[in-house]
Amino acid sequence: MKLRVVIFSVLVMLLSSCGSKKQVVTQPTQKPIVVTAPRKDKKVDIPEVKPKKTTKKTVSTITATTQEYIEKFAPIAVREMHKYKIPASITLAQGILESGSGRSPLAIRSNNHFGIKCHKGWKGKSVTHDDDEIGECFRKYQHPETSYEDHSQFLVSRKRYAGLFRLNPTDYKGWAYGLKRAGYATDRKYPVKLIALIKKYNLDKYDRSTKTKTVVKSYKEEKNNKKTNFYYKVVKGDTLYSIARKFNTSVSKLKSLNKLRNNTISIGQELILK
Repeated sequence: MKLRVVIFSVLVMLLSSCGSKKQVVTQPTQKPIVVTAPRKDKKVDIPEVKPKKTTKKTVSTITATTQEYIEKFAPIAVREMHKYKIPASITLAQGILESGSGRSPLAIRSNNHFGIKCHKGWKGKSVTHDDDEIGECFRKYQHPETSYEDHSQFLVSRKRYAGLFRLNPTDYKGWAYGLKRAGYATDRKYPVKLIALIKKYNLDKYDRSTKTKTVVKSYKEEKNNKKTNFYYKVVKGDTLYSIARKFNTSVSKLKSLNKLRNNTISIGQELILK
């Protein structure tokens, strides 16, 4: 009995000694992993910015062909013919030649269809353009129609072109050579070129046109002491010289009759002609 007790005691001691030498392994502490649901941000509507359309600016006066140019400006040339007695064929031929049928840089930049330079006394806008010399001054117009009107006034108001207005209105050849003699262009072949254009496009038919004729009541009669006086109402583009030539009188006589101190007249002004 005692032997059993001793053996049991020895076994307990052995087991307790082995347990004291056993290492205790502990897991390292880890930070808790927090799993969060994706945040639902408030949707912000960003307006869509549409790119601006960059369309190439076109000039309405540019014409694709010479025939298109003629169709566009023939009515204006005919109107000027009836107003100033300049053959429409000549006006159109000069416009075609001088402006390259509306496609020359000068015509596009400044609506100058007749290559008219600034000259002394020009008070309108201008541009510089290389012609006979570098950087010459040329007239600039807001519209091509204004260029046509100024072309007529340019010819009417200068004495060197006065002989042209004594020609037959349908004598475009006489006008072509007369313009060269009067110094409109330095090109020796200028008349030939104008005539060639008139023949090629049959422009002389417009010289016989009665369409787009502008009828303006330019004068009225009044009786004063049994004497008939003629009056003329000044319209845009008139000058004393052009009025005197139109009614076969002189500038000095007009100034005397109307008691004018200088050559200045205004639109709507009534001038005594006789």
